[in-house]
Formats: sequence, structure tokens, C-alpha cells
Amino acid sequence: MRGRKRALVAVGSVVTGLGLAAGPAGPARADTVARADTVARADTVAGTDSTAEAGSTAGTGGDAGVVDAHGGAPAPYRMARNVAPVHGSSAGTAGPRLRPGAHTYKDTIAPGERKYYSVDLDAVSNAYVSAVAVPRPGATMGARDGIDVSLRTADGMRCGISHHRSFLTTGGAYPVSDYADRVVKPGGACQAAGTYHFVVERGESAGGDAAAVPVELKYVSVPPPKQRQTARPPGSASAGPSVSTPSGAPRSIVGGTGFNDAPDTPAGVWTDLVRPGETRFYRVPVDWGQRIYADAEFAPTAAKGPTAPTAPTASAPPMRPYVINGVRMGLSNTARGYVANKTTGYQGKPATLSLDTAPAEPGNASGTTLAESTKAMRFAGSYYLQVSVNAKVADGGSGAVPVTLRIDVTEDRGPRPTPGASAGAAAGADAGRRTAGASGRGHEGMRALGYAGVGTGCALLLGLGGWALALRRGPRK
Repeated sequence: MRGRKRALVAVGSVVTGLGLAAGPAGPARADTVARADTVARADTVAGTDSTAEAGSTAGTGGDAGVVDAHGGAPAPYRMARNVAPVHGSSAGTAGPRLRPGAHTYKDTIAPGERKYYSVDLDAVSNAYVSAVAVPRPGATMGARDGIDVSLRTADGMRCGISHHRSFLTTGGAYPVSDYADRVVKPGGACQAAGTYHFVVERGESAGGDAAAVPVELKYVSVPPPKQRQTARPPGSASAGPSVSTPSGAPRSIVGGTGFNDAPDTPAGVWTDLVRPGETRFYRVPVDWGQRIYADAEFAPTAAKGPTAPTAPTASAPPMRPYVINGVRMGLSNTARGYVANKTTGYQGKPATLSLDTAPAEPGNASGTTLAESTKAMRFAGSYYLQVSVNAKVADGGSGAVPVTLRIDVTEDRGPRPTPGASAGAAAGADAGRRTAGASGRGHEGMRALGYAGVGTGCALLLGLGGWALALRRGPRK
């Protein structure tokens, strides 16, 4: 009798242990975006890649070249070499015609103004018509100033939603861009071939610069997508190492003033200098199924004037005025569409901004329930990372701000386990990434441990069950 009781207690202990061991294990994660089977490489077929126009390459020169390139006032936005002037009309019927492909156009737009341009759409291609509005570097813009872009039929009906991009912040005006699109899909708007109108509207300038700003216009037509082979079945779980950005010695680079002269900036660690009031562009190649992980680390800068201490040290950066939205990192896709925008305050101390994207998939274009940031990842080709420093950062400080870019472009590993934007000491951000990586590895380890525990426990359970049965059937005394 005592033997049977001991056997039952042992079985109960194993069952309890199984419950604890199986806890961490659960259904496999399905946090990846399903892969599409079609492909439409926009920047190759439609000529949106600006390499031919700008002739820029990755900047790997020494520090002297970086300093020279950033001397003097902030560099203004550089239009495409082949840019053609146009004058948008105030009525849709008379708008100048924009042609797709390598053509680029320029105009200006004043506060409260609305301008129309004509575009011819066929019935089988996706269309993207973009506008880049370029305030004077460091200008103060009105709180309600910015641009709206939309695509409309000849009678004024909108082809989907309009997109608004604000100049955002006092002293921090920088180039803003987005497109209006027509995606070919069953039941979609504006599916018929014909002449449509691209409309650009500017907001109010109250409290800011009332001057007209330059606008760069581009029309991209993407042919019907083709079938492609995927590395794994749609909806399957992603695999790979933990999410992190590269480490190691950085290479020097000089960012471009805009889309047209942005240097090729593949995955790696890069360092640049960004002056207050300036925005620098970097062209990042992305293939199908890949996503971008990027950190922009803004280093401390020296202070000047009455706010500077008499003996600043490297461990205690001098105090400077705190600037709301002092630094920024943004991302646009190959058709100059908005993907992401991250900002944080800056006070001359280390600060870090981070972003990660969804995988680049052609199916993102027609996804009706996807977030806008995911829909924007609909191209393979050049994506444009942008780094800005608010002009007010110059108050109490001098010179350009050293920036380190850590860029990883890789197959889908899932989203970061922490929020995409953060601010604080660079060392703290690095520690956060290490913690995130360790957390990811720990999760997988605990899952494996759980599965192992289930298997071992089941074997023990069967063995103890047989033992208990043998005791039950043994000779009675």
C-alpha cells in the first residue's frame, strides 16, 4: 500500500513539473508579414533610381573631406540635373503634363495656393506622383503650414486619400515629400485609363515664412507585377539572429542634400557631420523580403557663450538649451513616399533615434488592412534615410553635430521588441539593443527547454505509470 502511494505521489510530481516546463513553450510566433508572390521592381523598370542623375557613390573619404563639405551655411536641396521647370495651373483643365520615368519637374508654391498638373494613366500600371517641398534650411514655418498631395479624376473626384506632410517645427523646417497613388486592383478607385490631375496644396504660413517654396515633382509608373519565387512559403515564421544594428569602426560619408545626390549607403556603420538647420540624405538599397533597421546616434557638441562651464569634461558635456524636436531621422521609399519619421529633443548630449520597417513586398501596395508604414514598403530598390538637426541647436553651440548611422538591411527577423524611437545616451541605447538581443535568444531557449521538458516528462510519466501498474498487480501480503 505504501509503495502504491509513493508511486502516485511521484506521478503527481512529474505532472506538476510538466506543467511548469511546458509554460514557456507555446505556439510558434507568426509575427512576420506574409510574402507576396508577385514582383514589380519600380526603380529599375520605371527609372526612379537617381543614380544616373546624380552620379553619386558611397562616401568613403577621410575626415578632411567631410569637414570641407560641411563648411559654411547649411547646404540647400539640390534638384535633379535634368529638372524641367513647369507652372502648375489654378484649374485642373489647364495643368501642365507630367510624364513618367526619368523626367523630373520643378515649380514653386506659395502659402494657401493650390496647383494642378496633368498625368496620363493606363489601366494596368500602378501610378505614383510625388512632390518634394523644400523650405529654406533653418526657416521658421507656420504651425499649419505644409503640403497636401492628391490624385483626382477630370471631374475632381479623389482617387483614394490625400496625404498631408507638415513642415512640423519652428527652426526645424526640412524637405518633406509624399506621393498620391493609383493602385490597380479589383474594386479600386480610378481604374480606367485616361487623363487625371495631380494636385498640390500648401497650408497657411501664419507665424512663419510666407515665401513660396520650391517643389520637385516626379511621376513613376510601375508595370504589372510578375510572379516570383519566395525563400519561404507565405505566412511562415521568420528565422535568423536577434535584431541588432552593426557595430565596429565607422566609415566616413557625406550625405546628400536630397534624393538626387544621396550617396549609396549600404548596411554598415557610417559617420557624418550635420550642421544645425541641415538635412542629409542617404540611399539604402533594399531587396524583396528585406527590412531596414537603423540607428542615428547624435554625439555631444561643445557649448559656447555664457551657458558654457569654465572647464567642460568629456564625461559631463556642457549644458546647452534644450531644443524640442532638435534631431530627426526619416525614411522615404523609392518613389519618394513617406515611410517613417522619428524626432526627439536635443541638448548637446548624446541622443539616439531608431527605426525599423516591415519587409519590402509588392503585395503591400494592395493591402487594405495594412498600416501606412507597411504599405509604403512596396518596392525593391533605393530607400532614402534622412537625418536633420534643428537650426535652434546652434543657439549656445557651434559647428556641426557628429552623427553615427548604424544600418542593417536583412531578411525579415520580425519587429524590434522595443519601441522604434528612443532618446538618451548612446551607451544606453547600445545596452538596450544588447538586452533586446539577449531577450530574443532567451525566449527561443526557453521554448526549446519547454519542448525538451515535455518530451522528458512524458517518458518519465509513462515509466512511472508502468511502475505503478506493476505494483498494483504484484502479490498481496
